[in-house]
Amino acid sequence: ADTQVDPKVTFNGKSSSIDQFMTANRITGLIAVKDGKVVLEKYALGRTPEQRWTSFSVAKSVTSTLVGAAIRDGYIRSIYDPITRYLPELEGTAYDGVTLEQVVTMTSGVKWNEDYADPNSDVAQAGAAPYKGGINPLLGYMSKLKREAAPGTKFVYKTGETDLAGLALSRALAGKSLSDYASEKLWAPYGMEQDAIWMLDKAGHERGGCCMSMTLRDYARIGLFMLGGGKIDGRHVLPAGWVEDATTNQLPKGAKDQSYGYFWWPMDAPTYQAIGVYGQGIVVYPEENLVIALNSAMPKASDRKQSQAKAALFKAVRDAANGS
Repeated sequence: ADTQVDPKVTFNGKSSSIDQFMTANRITGLIAVKDGKVVLEKYALGRTPEQRWTSFSVAKSVTSTLVGAAIRDGYIRSIYDPITRYLPELEGTAYDGVTLEQVVTMTSGVKWNEDYADPNSDVAQAGAAPYKGGINPLLGYMSKLKREAAPGTKFVYKTGETDLAGLALSRALAGKSLSDYASEKLWAPYGMEQDAIWMLDKAGHERGGCCMSMTLRDYARIGLFMLGGGKIDGRHVLPAGWVEDATTNQLPKGAKDQSYGYFWWPMDAPTYQAIGVYGQGIVVYPEENLVIALNSAMPKASDRKQSQAKAALFKAVRDAANGS
């Protein structure tokens, strides 16, 4: 844009410049795109625009978007298909009778511990599971979990289920890797400015739940793609209504004080975001035609104060971008 915004951020009773706030909170990149134009783009801690940054769980939102594309392309019949249709190894396990929709909303009812600080948690053990016997280690680990609630009745955040979604999508694609499909459906046609990197599990499959690396501007482009209704040059990449379904609350009525879509986090409607640990994020404000993307190296994986700092930053940038 011709004019860049540079607001002050108020947090914990203190007012800081964007640069000061980024340094103090270990934020490495911040970009805001209003009405299709960059109104703010800043880097810190030695980072440059050309450098990639890991997504952590922001990759989950990309995975669910690719699931939508696969449904439109006919690789996946329906979001309501049983997960065993694509991963028959899960027959007879706690995932028998669970739908793909329940996996991408994390309402499978399967018991899981996502404590990043606990080396014995499921999220730690699943990622460290050995590759043996030709069975994908993540799939093997997930097949041993127990059920704690009926499918579709309880939300529990589970990185392992995003990996299951990625494996199911990979099977459905019949020979294409997730990277190939992401390149075909999004990266090349949408005009991403640089190749991305997607971390592989020990069996050589992309982790559906984690760890794509891309430039800050390409994070913003993911938000712009969703903001545009999942279209590229007027052509639908996703099924009709997918963006709305994916980014609005899909949890059962009993899930109090929680809101989750298809690996996207709904906020105050119609705003939604993709979130990754250590301060990663893409926030989309549809009614304001605004996307904000953030990369960080915050000291803790997940922390209330860090979340509050991000919220204060988003508010300052949003208000400035909208001329408030």
